[in-house]
Amino acid sequence: MSYLKKNEGLWILHNDKDYCMGLTSEQADALGEVTFASLPKVGQTVKAGEPLIELEAEKAVQEFKSPLTGVVSSINEKVSADPKALNAEDELDAWILSLREVDVNEFENL
Repeated sequence: MSYLKKNEGLWILHNDKDYCMGLTSEQADALGEVTFASLPKVGQTVKAGEPLIELEAEKAVQEFKSPLTGVVSSINEKVSADPKALNAEDELDAWILSLREVDVNEFENL
């Protein structure tokens, strides 16, 4: 079973052990075409409220804070190689990274 939440321009999908995150279609529209993405590394621990990713786009540069505390379990290599992939028609195709070792209560309280 999976659960989807949105938080400050990011969607978070909880599916089994992973918490997958990506850019909401509304945020993608507001930014315009993404030209650069600064992403954390796999294995890196991130904390809720601290910087997670930075995106440069035609309309703005925006830093996104992590909505959850956890360990980065994967990143979307397609986005890493070509940040324009974040402007996909289906926002679930525009996933950025996945976290593990997240407190389910932290997710539920978003």
